[in-house]
Amino acid sequence: MRVGFIGLGSQGGPMARRIVESGYELTLWARRPESLEPYADTAAKTAQTPAELAAASDLVCICVVADDDVRQVVTGENGVLSGLQPGGIIAIHSTVHPDTVRELAEQAREAGVAVVDAPVSGGGMGAAAGTLLVMVGGDTEIVEKIRPVFETYANPVVHLGDVGAGQVAKLLNNLLFTANLATSVTTLQLGESLGVDPAKLGEVITHGSANSFALGRVVAGGGTLDSIAKHAGPLLRKDVGHVAGLADAAGATPGVVLTAADSTLALMEHPR
Repeated sequence: MRVGFIGLGSQGGPMARRIVESGYELTLWARRPESLEPYADTAAKTAQTPAELAAASDLVCICVVADDDVRQVVTGENGVLSGLQPGGIIAIHSTVHPDTVRELAEQAREAGVAVVDAPVSGGGMGAAAGTLLVMVGGDTEIVEKIRPVFETYANPVVHLGDVGAGQVAKLLNNLLFTANLATSVTTLQLGESLGVDPAKLGEVITHGSANSFALGRVVAGGGTLDSIAKHAGPLLRKDVGHVAGLADAAGATPGVVLTAADSTLALMEHPR
């Protein structure tokens, strides 16, 4: 299977390297030529446009940041859909609204192309180690066909249902992570008010039954949300907003998790 990869950031870059180092024929495209320089020591080829990349690929993996970025890469001028042949597959690793991937799947179907959503969790270190979590939505036959590519950088690869299901799962994961940030930082603050050193309390809880990934990020940030807010605040606001909208459309009651997540966003000064 020939693979194309777009989105060579801190997470996508290691994913692409794992693909080519596993022996797959890989083609890369990036808006900035300097983003391609780190792959000069690999067998990866480069393309001048997403369409040219798609013409040389059976599977195109996309790991750009936002919904509009995904749409532009897929359906814009010289986009992936204008170059991918019938029978081709697009895997959207970006975290976007489920409706975005469903709409793109409808457009792609008219061209004989399949779309799966496959958002990831685990960061650049997880990608480099081959231990990313990939949450997949799409046709079972298509998912199984491309699973070996995903397994070059991920374990586990979880198939959750139809197109969009992977995005829903990722958004819920991010909602809970956001909620846990507020409960973590306010617990440390309460401990300080009660005479317990926040750093020591953090050390205790990270080894106790109340430990969480979010608590670890707060402790690593010195007991505040400042560093997290700086690099992740807008993205978490986007994801929490997406979940709130999905729940409202479905007539579902989000419950305390959304309340806690909103508290985090307020503490980070990124309210939705």
